[in-house]
Amino acid sequence: MKAIWNGKTIAESNDTVVVENNHYFPADSIVKDHFKPSETTSFCGWKGTASYYSIEVDGETNPDAAWYYPDPKPDAENIRNRVAFWKGVEVRE
Repeated sequence: MKAIWNGKTIAESNDTVVVENNHYFPADSIVKDHFKPSETTSFCGWKGTASYYSIEVDGETNPDAAWYYPDPKPDAENIRNRVAFWKGVEVRE
């Protein structure tokens, strides 16, 4: 699977975990130069508190377009150290 935004591959892996129709990529599969930590968080009752990254490619920024669970609840342990995408990031084979 690949995650693409603004014409660039920002993550690529054959080992994604699908939860609620979102592919969670291993943290070591992202191109770290394109990811900037965000102050944004959100809460899911069964997964826990999500943190976000903004994505930067060729001078363009997509705020809070990637998320991860730094300390997931037990039922979501399979997405620890994984990153998922939205806000126009294309995820495809």
